[in-house]
Amino acid sequence: MSVAVDALYIFDDHHNCVLEHVYNGRPPSAQTLISSFTSRPLPRPSILQLSDLAPPVTAYSISHAALLLVATSSKDAQSLAILDFLYRLVDVFEDFLGCPLLANKIEDNYEIVAQLLVEMCDGGTVCNTEPNALRESVEVSSVLGKLFTQVGLPGSSPALGPAHNFSSTLRPTVTPTTGPAIPWRKSNVRHTSNELYVDIVESLAVVFAPSGRPLSARSHGSIAFTAKISGVPDLLLTLAAPGGTNSDKNSEILRTVQLPVFHPCVRLARWKDSPGELSFVPPDGRFMLAGYETDLMPSSLNTDQPPSKSDKLFLPATVDLRPGLGASGTEFEARLTLNTNFPGVSSMGKSSTSRSGSGPISSLSFGGGSSGHSHAPSLEAIMVTIPFPGDVRSVTELKPSRGEANFNTFDKVIEWKVPTKDGASINGVATLTGTVAGPLASADAEDDQFEAAEVGKSNTMAGYYEDDTVANRSEKQQTTVNGNNGATKKAHANRALMPRSIAVSFNVKGWLASGIKVDGLVVDVKKSKGLGDGVRPYKGVKYLTVSRQGVERRVS
Repeated sequence: MSVAVDALYIFDDHHNCVLEHVYNGRPPSAQTLISSFTSRPLPRPSILQLSDLAPPVTAYSISHAALLLVATSSKDAQSLAILDFLYRLVDVFEDFLGCPLLANKIEDNYEIVAQLLVEMCDGGTVCNTEPNALRESVEVSSVLGKLFTQVGLPGSSPALGPAHNFSSTLRPTVTPTTGPAIPWRKSNVRHTSNELYVDIVESLAVVFAPSGRPLSARSHGSIAFTAKISGVPDLLLTLAAPGGTNSDKNSEILRTVQLPVFHPCVRLARWKDSPGELSFVPPDGRFMLAGYETDLMPSSLNTDQPPSKSDKLFLPATVDLRPGLGASGTEFEARLTLNTNFPGVSSMGKSSTSRSGSGPISSLSFGGGSSGHSHAPSLEAIMVTIPFPGDVRSVTELKPSRGEANFNTFDKVIEWKVPTKDGASINGVATLTGTVAGPLASADAEDDQFEAAEVGKSNTMAGYYEDDTVANRSEKQQTTVNGNNGATKKAHANRALMPRSIAVSFNVKGWLASGIKVDGLVVDVKKSKGLGDGVRPYKGVKYLTVSRQGVERRVS
């Protein structure tokens, strides 16, 4: 199957057609399409078969801000490829027209939009979605350029980015240097300062069972690269995984970097032959170099053997919850355990060499300061979240041992913020206690009605037998029964008001949950072009682990 797009439609939030572009075939009109599209019940999937149209078409749609983008195809096509084309179309429009993407921007710059649609999709076949390559072929005219054109001066030129200088239109065009055409990199790139930055960000998602055993633990990583370097550089980025040696380095990388995805600039053959080595010619500026996932589970769920000490899952912040405390079962206690003894910190923290140079990555370090020294990991932005059922009226007597806690009555959530001014001195356990209050018409009224009914029964029986001994014994028995039933009903009602899970959010600068680190970043001078003699780019590396309520502990 091939990517075949018949037409592209853009609608605003009132379903008015902003743009209709036909590539091939006989697609439906915009009014007919939107009528059939909106007749489907909500929520609408991204792929809809509109069989009521003539001819029947498949609609692929995405929503961005207040716009609805729909691409139609009358043939079987790769659905994900068309959806990806729509997302790339939004990115290109924002790059050329500015953010946010609005309907009036598309209407006012239709000459630019029309050129982009033709260049990105030729006759319905997606062919070019790289902004740098599109800037070489799409002409962007400005108000000042139109004024120059009216007086006989050249007024339009290829787009040069957000910092385009209109005076450059008066200068003669510079002939691009000869060399291989690279779609993702501009020609004649020049920078006064050559800099290379690597940012690796991982997002944690860990779920613990009530017993404390992890049910799932995964880390989603992204490698962002910023290249501010002249010419056409050829780079080699080397990644290292924990526990790897010279003999089994490849196996450790493949075990840690799972389901990798790469930018088109990465040479896949080099990665397959030598896992962990990324050889590429970077685009100019910041871009997403690669993405991956890592399974952090210390052992399989099917085994009964506990994990060894070296295989245990390390987390800088863990939480636990004890609900149903107190005489009436309306109290709870949350515990936050902090541990900043990060594994592998010694090797990261002792390095104090300069970040400049093109040698081994030991010269790179975390942080963007001018001191050029590496920093120990720091734990920041700690917040514990405890969701409550909708029947909870309020949570009172919140007493945190550290930080401050508030109950959001609208969302029924407790947010407990713990400050971390000094990341190296926050180890220990912090607690939070509170009392849950149910709705006003709670079990108390039901208990009163139950006790009144039981008392009425006992009085009736006492009057029937007219025996003080029997009556007194009956009253004592009924009081005991009523008290037990009342306590049981209260405990049962309060148990339904208790939270069933607790989660913690945090950021860690200078540490990755997977243990991946940059082992080298080298500029291949022989393969590079236009770099200049004696150029030693400034290099920097940052590691960041983020958990947005990603570490969760289930209670029941």
